[in-house]
Amino acid sequence: MEGVVRMSQNSNRNDSNKVSRRQFVLGSSVAVTSGLVAGNLGVVRGAHIGGDDAVRIALIGCGGRGTGAAVQALSTKSANVRLVAMADAFRDRLDFSLQRIRKRVDDTWKVDVPEQRTFVGLDAYQKAIDCGVDAVLLVTPPGFRPVQFEAAVKAGKHVFMEKPVAVDAPGVRSIMATSKEADKKKLSVAVGFTFRHEINHIECVKMIQDGATGDVAHMRALYCTGGVWVRPRMTDQTELEYQLRNWYYFNWLSGDHIVEQHQYTLHLVNWLKGDIHPIECHGMGGRQVRIGKDYGEIFDHHANEYLYPDGSRLSSFCRHMPGCWNSGYTVHAYGTKGHADMKNARDCAIYIKGQPPKVWGKGWDGYQVEHDDLFTSIVRGEPYNEAPYDAHATMTAIMGRMATYSGQIITWNEAINSQQRLGPEHLTWDTEPPVKPGPDGIYPCAVPGVTKVI
Repeated sequence: MEGVVRMSQNSNRNDSNKVSRRQFVLGSSVAVTSGLVAGNLGVVRGAHIGGDDAVRIALIGCGGRGTGAAVQALSTKSANVRLVAMADAFRDRLDFSLQRIRKRVDDTWKVDVPEQRTFVGLDAYQKAIDCGVDAVLLVTPPGFRPVQFEAAVKAGKHVFMEKPVAVDAPGVRSIMATSKEADKKKLSVAVGFTFRHEINHIECVKMIQDGATGDVAHMRALYCTGGVWVRPRMTDQTELEYQLRNWYYFNWLSGDHIVEQHQYTLHLVNWLKGDIHPIECHGMGGRQVRIGKDYGEIFDHHANEYLYPDGSRLSSFCRHMPGCWNSGYTVHAYGTKGHADMKNARDCAIYIKGQPPKVWGKGWDGYQVEHDDLFTSIVRGEPYNEAPYDAHATMTAIMGRMATYSGQIITWNEAINSQQRLGPEHLTWDTEPPVKPGPDGIYPCAVPGVTKVI
């Protein structure tokens, strides 16, 4: 590519640049030791519950992402990781996940999950936490994340949890409180925001923060796709089981797709702004295509404008509509000296006036590296905690949903202090879901100008 400076993508992850990478990933507020690098590891023997060098993990949440996270954890070269327990609300999901994990993991001895360490039901997560593991992978629907994170930290377990970390403000506040307890107990906490572990995003964000593009006054964040799966209602299902199996379409379980998916893009914007969050938001959204019985209560499009403390603004768009242009995860940042493009998991580029573009390819796979980094920290006894970053990103997305649902300007203080709890505090199979379909089978959804969120 003529006139383009393509930045180095050194595939050897044991180089001296890994130290600065690690420090940049985690930030100066977290205790980081320069030796914390995957692949350059002195294993701490006898440091785990089993009395050997194995890090024993439990998978909690056995859907597609949970299965992938378990395979990535077991594929790390930074520790001797073994899967010894699994938990899910449904037996069929657990059995299918275990079958897939065994097929995808080359070292079959790493998958040691006998029947007595498979747990099914709404309380299965606690049984998996309590069965003698060192770390847990929390990959259930995000509405369950605050309670399960609290249980894991209370039990002294290291944690990997997928984003987002909550669906409402009480959940975010719970995550922040539990995060402080994790710090006190010196536990490692990783959150599934892969961009913080990918060299293209790490170096591009660092250049923005170092002033390469000048003062960033405007950003755009896009996540537009055709949507996700639908699981048809079965004749013998209760309403609760139907919603749990179709969790994506119910706010108490997913938070709407602005939270469940677009939060990923909003996290990237907060990060490039120096890990600060916006202070105000307004927007519009609704349901234009996804309005049938199969689509629960969530919107299919959101458009928001966020205001940051320095006066810069973010234009945020997310959409789930088939047959339309798709953006994937895309962020653009516009500064006084140039601009940056970060497009999905592909190239990142910075365009500075009067200079050739600087372009980074994908480089390391963040899905794998985030696990490499986590288990390196565990075996070396050098914890880090990513929960605060994603708690703010999750709250940014929730604030956007509050603005589009209500049609009002929502401030950060109003949003984070909201007492609106979307799900039940205690869930059993007899619990009535917080939302029900109408006589026509259609679930009610928010009406801007009418719906109250504060």
